Amino acid sequence: MTIRHGCFISYAHGRHAYMSKFKSDLVEALQCYLEPHFDNENELFVDSEQLGGGDDIDSKIARALCESACMIVIYTPKYEAHGYTRREFAAMQLIEHERQQWYTLPGHLIIPVIMTRHPVSLPPQITGGMYVDFSRYTLASGDLKANPDFIPDIEKIVHRIVEHYHCLKQSTPPGHDCSRFVLPDIPPEWRAIPPPHFPR
Repeated sequence: MTIRHGCFISYAHGRHAYMSKFKSDLVEALQCYLEPHFDNENELFVDSEQLGGGDDIDSKIARALCESACMIVIYTPKYEAHGYTRREFAAMQLIEHERQQWYTLPGHLIIPVIMTRHPVSLPPQITGGMYVDFSRYTLASGDLKANPDFIPDIEKIVHRIVEHYHCLKQSTPPGHDCSRFVLPDIPPEWRAIPPPHFPR
């Protein structure tokens, strides 16, 4: 297995500035602080930028997940509502289960970044391990990589990615082939569907 990406970014796509700018700002900040730690690998895999043409999107996503040291989930209520993003989440859980046999994980492979909180509560899939809360982010927050309010959380994420990267680099079994990894079926909803009158 070749490690090609420090981290896979999993997110629900947005059409407007708030979601797209947050994703871009977070990616830029992480790339900036991750660069000194990697050799020839890309710091991050972002599907909107790196998939290219072709029809076999599922196999490209599956391989990119497998060739990543870990995964960042940009959590919004929209994330858990989309079957495909839940599928990426479930795929990385499968990869984590496999890697637990190779080395002692420094933490879960999935690192949730809270962009927007759910009006009811955050799901246990998101709060079950380390997560960072960026829900105070607005379009007025400026450059994340230079904003002192966010730098400690950026550093926390970078440290966890780098830990996973070095563990994986030292412990991957010879001959492990990421081309064999396939995405699981779309998993069920994370929580019961609310009644039609919600929210009031």
